[in-house]
Amino acid sequence: MLFQALDSRGRNFLELLDDDLNPIKPLAIKDGPWLQHFGYLNSLYVRATRAIVNHTPIREYRLCFFPREEFSCPCGCYPIESRCHILYEYRRYNNYWNLRRDTISYFTLFLEFNSNAFYFG
Repeated sequence: MLFQALDSRGRNFLELLDDDLNPIKPLAIKDGPWLQHFGYLNSLYVRATRAIVNHTPIREYRLCFFPREEFSCPCGCYPIESRCHILYEYRRYNNYWNLRRDTISYFTLFLEFNSNAFYFG
């Protein structure tokens, strides 16, 4: 119940849906509804976690700590390089495209096909 309260989960938490288009709620059990999609690939799990909590090496995040640095998207088409822009519009990460972009299945495929997305490198 605490997770459902917006102030408990944080304002930057990525809302994802299951394949039946129901909101996914985190569970602290083995192979919960999120972990089963990422398998046992540590690199995929880490990038997914970073993206879900928006604690990732993109300019939107760095803007909070370094407001004088450049924060516009390198593509030149968006004022801020944000998680939503990367997931839904950024042409650099257009190796996988699906109309149902808010499902965990899409999100997982996006990360698998775009191995540099949300990666500290």
